Amino acid sequence: MAGKISDGGGDLDENAEINVTPFIDVMLVLLIIFMVAAPLATVDMKVDLPQSAAKPAPRDDKPVFVTLKADLALAIGNDETARESFADELKRLTEGNTETRVLLRADKAVDYGELMTVMNLIQNAGYTKIALVGLEGAPGR
Repeated sequence: MAGKISDGGGDLDENAEINVTPFIDVMLVLLIIFMVAAPLATVDMKVDLPQSAAKPAPRDDKPVFVTLKADLALAIGNDETARESFADELKRLTEGNTETRVLLRADKAVDYGELMTVMNLIQNAGYTKIALVGLEGAPGR
Protein backbone atom coordinates (compact mmCIF):
# COMPACT_ATOMS: atom_id res chain seq x y z
CA MET A 1 0.00 0.00 0.00
CA ALA A 2 1.27 3.42 -0.83
CA GLY A 3 0.61 6.62 1.00
CA LYS A 4 0.25 10.15 -0.26
CA ILE A 5 0.88 13.32 1.69
CA SER A 6 -2.01 15.69 1.55
CA ASP A 7 -1.63 19.44 1.54
CA GLY A 8 -3.64 20.30 4.52
CA GLY A 9 -4.06 17.85 7.26
CA GLY A 10 -1.13 15.68 8.07
CA ASP A 11 -3.15 12.53 7.56
CA LEU A 12 -1.86 9.99 5.11
CA ASP A 13 -4.35 9.21 2.39
CA GLU A 14 -4.49 5.81 0.84
CA ASN A 15 -3.22 5.55 -2.74
CA ALA A 16 -5.10 3.09 -4.98
CA GLU A 17 -2.39 2.86 -7.70
CA ILE A 18 -0.37 -0.33 -8.12
CA ASN A 19 3.38 -0.05 -8.28
CA VAL A 20 4.30 -2.04 -11.43
CA THR A 21 8.03 -1.34 -11.41
CA PRO A 22 9.01 -4.68 -9.78
CA PHE A 23 6.74 -6.54 -12.18
CA ILE A 24 8.39 -4.86 -15.19
CA ASP A 25 11.85 -5.65 -13.79
CA VAL A 26 11.01 -9.33 -13.42
CA MET A 27 9.55 -9.46 -16.93
CA LEU A 28 12.66 -7.85 -18.44
CA VAL A 29 14.94 -10.31 -16.64
CA LEU A 30 12.83 -13.24 -17.89
CA LEU A 31 12.87 -11.81 -21.41
CA ILE A 32 16.66 -11.62 -21.37
CA ILE A 33 16.94 -15.19 -20.03
CA PHE A 34 14.68 -16.53 -22.78
CA MET A 35 16.46 -14.52 -25.47
CA VAL A 36 19.77 -16.07 -24.42
CA ALA A 37 18.48 -19.61 -23.76
CA ALA A 38 16.24 -20.06 -26.83
CA PRO A 39 19.05 -20.24 -29.42
CA LEU A 40 20.92 -22.71 -27.22
CA ALA A 41 17.91 -25.02 -26.94
CA THR A 42 17.60 -25.59 -30.67
CA VAL A 43 20.29 -27.40 -32.60
CA ASP A 44 19.83 -26.35 -36.16
CA MET A 45 22.51 -27.35 -38.60
CA LYS A 46 21.78 -26.74 -42.24
CA VAL A 47 22.92 -29.65 -44.35
CA ASP A 48 22.17 -30.10 -48.02
CA LEU A 49 21.38 -33.81 -48.22
CA PRO A 50 21.40 -35.53 -51.58
CA GLN A 51 18.21 -37.12 -52.77
CA SER A 52 17.99 -40.72 -53.79
CA ALA A 53 15.67 -42.13 -56.39
CA ALA A 54 16.33 -45.69 -55.22
CA LYS A 55 13.38 -47.64 -53.98
CA PRO A 56 13.74 -49.81 -50.87
CA ALA A 57 14.85 -53.30 -51.76
CA PRO A 58 12.07 -55.85 -51.36
CA ARG A 59 12.67 -58.51 -48.75
CA ASP A 60 12.95 -62.09 -49.87
CA ASP A 61 10.22 -64.44 -48.76
CA LYS A 62 12.74 -67.18 -48.01
CA PRO A 63 16.19 -65.68 -47.37
CA VAL A 64 19.22 -67.87 -48.01
CA PHE A 65 21.54 -67.90 -45.01
CA VAL A 66 25.09 -69.19 -45.18
CA THR A 67 26.60 -69.65 -41.74
CA LEU A 68 30.26 -69.98 -40.83
CA LYS A 69 30.50 -71.44 -37.35
CA ALA A 70 33.31 -70.99 -34.83
CA ASP A 71 34.74 -74.42 -35.73
CA LEU A 72 34.79 -73.24 -39.42
CA ALA A 73 31.94 -75.58 -40.38
CA LEU A 74 29.69 -74.27 -43.16
CA ALA A 75 25.91 -74.43 -43.14
CA ILE A 76 23.36 -73.40 -45.73
CA GLY A 77 20.17 -72.61 -43.90
CA ASN A 78 20.15 -75.04 -40.98
CA ASP A 79 21.92 -77.90 -42.76
CA GLU A 80 25.69 -78.32 -42.54
CA THR A 81 27.48 -78.88 -45.82
CA ALA A 82 31.01 -79.73 -46.92
CA ARG A 83 33.04 -77.10 -48.75
CA GLU A 84 33.42 -79.45 -51.75
CA SER A 85 29.66 -79.68 -52.29
CA PHE A 86 28.90 -76.12 -51.16
CA ALA A 87 28.29 -74.65 -54.64
CA ASP A 88 26.01 -77.51 -55.68
CA GLU A 89 23.95 -77.28 -52.47
CA LEU A 90 23.62 -73.50 -52.85
CA LYS A 91 22.45 -73.84 -56.47
CA ARG A 92 20.00 -76.58 -55.47
CA LEU A 93 18.53 -74.45 -52.69
CA THR A 94 18.17 -71.34 -54.89
CA GLU A 95 17.03 -73.39 -57.90
CA GLY A 96 19.98 -72.04 -59.89
CA ASN A 97 18.93 -68.40 -59.58
CA THR A 98 22.24 -66.55 -59.18
CA GLU A 99 20.39 -63.26 -58.61
CA THR A 100 19.31 -64.49 -55.18
CA ARG A 101 20.74 -62.48 -52.28
CA VAL A 102 22.89 -64.65 -50.02
CA LEU A 103 23.02 -63.57 -46.38
CA LEU A 104 26.34 -64.48 -44.81
CA ARG A 105 26.65 -64.72 -41.05
CA ALA A 106 29.73 -65.77 -39.13
CA ASP A 107 30.67 -66.39 -35.53
CA LYS A 108 32.49 -63.57 -33.76
CA ALA A 109 35.53 -65.79 -33.22
CA VAL A 110 35.99 -66.55 -36.94
CA ASP A 111 39.10 -65.11 -38.58
CA TYR A 112 38.53 -62.46 -41.25
CA GLY A 113 40.52 -64.51 -43.75
CA GLU A 114 38.16 -67.46 -43.30
CA LEU A 115 35.18 -65.18 -43.84
CA MET A 116 36.73 -63.95 -47.09
CA THR A 117 37.32 -67.56 -48.17
CA VAL A 118 33.61 -68.31 -47.74
CA MET A 119 32.71 -65.12 -49.63
CA ASN A 120 34.96 -66.30 -52.46
CA LEU A 121 33.19 -69.70 -52.43
CA ILE A 122 29.87 -67.93 -52.83
CA GLN A 123 31.19 -65.70 -55.63
CA ASN A 124 32.78 -68.67 -57.42
CA ALA A 125 29.37 -70.36 -57.36
CA GLY A 126 28.07 -67.37 -59.38
CA TYR A 127 26.33 -65.36 -56.66
CA THR A 128 27.29 -61.69 -56.54
CA LYS A 129 24.67 -60.36 -54.15
CA ILE A 130 26.19 -61.13 -50.77
CA ALA A 131 25.10 -59.38 -47.58
CA LEU A 132 26.74 -59.66 -44.18
CA VAL A 133 24.44 -60.27 -41.22
CA GLY A 134 25.14 -59.01 -37.70
CA LEU A 135 23.27 -58.51 -34.47
CA GLU A 136 21.68 -55.14 -33.87
CA GLY A 137 22.44 -53.82 -30.44
CA ALA A 138 24.61 -51.57 -28.39
CA PRO A 139 28.10 -50.89 -29.74
CA GLY A 140 30.87 -52.84 -28.12
CA ARG A 141 28.82 -55.99 -27.58
